[in-house]
Amino acid sequence: MSGRDAAAGPGPVLVVVHEVADRAPGAALLLDVRGLRTDADAELLAARIAERHRGFQVTLDCAGPGGHTLRLLPGTDGGPALLGPELLADLLGPYPGTGEPLALAGHQRELLLEAVTRPDGPDRHLEQVHWTWTGPLERARFRAAWQSVCERESVLRAAFDWAAQPRLVLHARADADIVHHRARDIGWRDLLERDRRQGFALNRPPLLRLTVLEAEADGPARILLTYHRALLDERSVHLLLREFYRAYLAGGRLPGGERRPDLRDHARWLARQNTEGARQLWTRTAPPRHAATAVGRRGGATRQSGAGRLYRRLAEPHTSRLRSWAAARGAGESSALHVVWALLLYRAAGIEGPLQVSFGVRLSGRDILMPGAAGVPGLLAGPLPMTVRVDPAQPLADLLRQVRDALLDMAAYPWVSSDRIREWTGRDDGERLTDTLVSFDGPAELPQALREELRAQGVEVAEPRQAGGGAGLPLTVFARHENGGALVLNAVYDRSSLADADASAALGQCVSLLRALAELPDQHATVGQALDLLADVDVPSMARLLPRPGRTGARKLRTGAPGADLICLVLVAGAARGAYELFARRHRGPEEVVVLDLAGPPARGAAGALPRELTEARAAGRRLVLCGSGPGARAAYELARGLAYGGGDAVHVVMTGVSGPESSAHALAQGLAALPVRRP
Repeated sequence: MSGRDAAAGPGPVLVVVHEVADRAPGAALLLDVRGLRTDADAELLAARIAERHRGFQVTLDCAGPGGHTLRLLPGTDGGPALLGPELLADLLGPYPGTGEPLALAGHQRELLLEAVTRPDGPDRHLEQVHWTWTGPLERARFRAAWQSVCERESVLRAAFDWAAQPRLVLHARADADIVHHRARDIGWRDLLERDRRQGFALNRPPLLRLTVLEAEADGPARILLTYHRALLDERSVHLLLREFYRAYLAGGRLPGGERRPDLRDHARWLARQNTEGARQLWTRTAPPRHAATAVGRRGGATRQSGAGRLYRRLAEPHTSRLRSWAAARGAGESSALHVVWALLLYRAAGIEGPLQVSFGVRLSGRDILMPGAAGVPGLLAGPLPMTVRVDPAQPLADLLRQVRDALLDMAAYPWVSSDRIREWTGRDDGERLTDTLVSFDGPAELPQALREELRAQGVEVAEPRQAGGGAGLPLTVFARHENGGALVLNAVYDRSSLADADASAALGQCVSLLRALAELPDQHATVGQALDLLADVDVPSMARLLPRPGRTGARKLRTGAPGADLICLVLVAGAARGAYELFARRHRGPEEVVVLDLAGPPARGAAGALPRELTEARAAGRRLVLCGSGPGARAAYELARGLAYGGGDAVHVVMTGVSGPESSAHALAQGLAALPVRRP
């Protein structure tokens, strides 16, 4: 995550103060809202709630600068009025008038949640690509061209919000993020590392950044483009580059308005899809718990960390033979790669007889039945688990057709995500469905006509190359063709799961099998004969993956006056790290301040999640104020409900939207200032 605080975004973070009590059915919800600049902004917020939550009658009371009260009167369904996740998301979401919320598309939800719940080091879902620029590079024209792309492409004005439920937000404007350096001031490797450490503030657009390293004299400039995989994929970046070059050639300004279709159209298309066919497919084909997913045999710790990268190349003559071998059996070379990967997983399991193996395959989602989908930048799909049965006695051609047919079945539903598959199949343990991913794709090449126009202005640009990226899984393999036709395999791996030597061995064995497949003398070779090709090679080792321990406990940040109120700051995955400590250092009231650290949001009514010292303070008559920043807001509300419902005393809860540490600490203080101070 970036060190930049979200306070510099389009508006302050919103705060909602609410007294949770066991109210009679039909009673209104009273919400004190802080952080709104003007009454007009408060009216926009009230209109947003009224439009999106028609089950409530919404009225607004204005009580001077910064003081606004929303009264939400529920319908006559007989139940108590509750702050559900969608309602909380709209209350704590982007500042009124600055953003349009959209549902996340498939794999985005998984990537976002992992990004915001891993504070330990750089975000593993950042990707870096770079290329050289030879010829004149006009700074003002360069910036204007990228700004024009930001105005045309809604994906560059998109960011994330995860206060009560994860979602995408399209902002009205985003400024192109471009930095220039001189080669004499910083080296290339240092620049790459500094850029990775900077990360992104995921709630602020754009989630794409450019760094220009200008060479001395007349040498070529090096351009680094960094983006986040939760919003863009590599093909999206190449589509955006085309738009940038067109804008640069036009003097810095693209003609026309916004691109349509865009993310909004894709979200509407997704909302219309019937999920029954996908549910039936994945209920039948999802990875079983006993499936082999590891590319190495389980071993000890690697004593390494970070992400590693490998490169292997299958020369053009071997690539041509592989393509012909697969075509003669009714499949493409991507299916040949999937067969080889299935063989490696089977071999690593170390058993005899038939076994199901599972690995991820990446789909682009751009061949869906939505007009214009091929040209939409964005993450339209993601990896899906492929499960096949490997039997050493079966013909190798049968396994080839099995992986081909499995991919064709999945291609009908590229928008399905792993968490949806877990829901359909009862896999609610949060465990990964696969440990490896195989992606067979290529970038959208720059049209030759556009390249010639650049040359006419004295500019020569190289094809972008991947510079680095985190390892989301223990091992991911990207396959594509070079201009000469050779098949190239790039691998990114987690060095804490696979040591460098083991990752190299796994990729090397993959290339060896690809080379050998087309040279098997028997046209009816079996799977066992293909496995025999690696009989003299050791199976790689892979560290055993240990589950992260859960955590629940109270930690005192500030000692209060005897008998004073107790402020409980609820911390869950995805909250701004350091915000609560900052708030506690600045707080000057008599209250005691503690942090309740939870492994995740508690279930409804989970009063038992409160540690003993908190329940004892409440029993002693001390007022308990539950506070939550970002996703901690929903957890704080659910805890308050568990305490107050069923006849308990009312509980005050202070909830803030997603923000950085500085803004979160300020928002909490602002919300607590709305409560009357009770002196002990």
